Amino acid sequence: MSQSAQKAKGWLVGIAVLCGVWLVQNGSGDQLIPPQPSSAQAFAAGPELQPGSPVADPLRPSDPVRIRIPGIEVDAPMMRLGLGRDGSLDVPPDEDRNLAGWYADGVPPGARGTAIVAGHVDNAEGPSVFYALGALTKGTRVEVVREDGRTAVFSVDAIEVYDNEEFPDQRVYGDSPHASLRLITCGGGFSEETGYQGNVVAYAHLTDVR
Repeated sequence: MSQSAQKAKGWLVGIAVLCGVWLVQNGSGDQLIPPQPSSAQAFAAGPELQPGSPVADPLRPSDPVRIRIPGIEVDAPMMRLGLGRDGSLDVPPDEDRNLAGWYADGVPPGARGTAIVAGHVDNAEGPSVFYALGALTKGTRVEVVREDGRTAVFSVDAIEVYDNEEFPDQRVYGDSPHASLRLITCGGGFSEETGYQGNVVAYAHLTDVR
């Protein structure tokens, strides 16, 4: 596991604490539960690129400023995320329902390696930026606009959901020889006492640059 991946461990605890506020306040009926990925959208044999998948050359590092996922109507600004005093990754302010964050001590999206982007699933007012992350399908386009004026275009390889106790750190945070992206939010089962019981993770790789 890379050094940046090791620093990111424990971050999901912080995300879990700040997720599920809306469901707690409004009940946990099925109509309120965010979409969860189906088994058909998971990797067949691990997080490796399929033979023949188009792969764009990595870009030089540049901070991301906006993320767009047209398939689930995401169009949100991005902020830098650091580590809290407890070593977990900070999260975007939960009062802003349309804001994503990226782990600024790691790899910026579009550069070689594994970039980590997090967003809330909901807040006290309702669904937040990554509420529909579990509805993504393989091949969905993810666009990240960068400070250098270039847009890194990613293609989703898989979407998986993990229980908190079984979160696969190396699988999610491990280094990549390509420009890879991980989108993470809360998901899985839900408890009114403790909130979401897991996390939804979308895996993607760079396929184009505009």
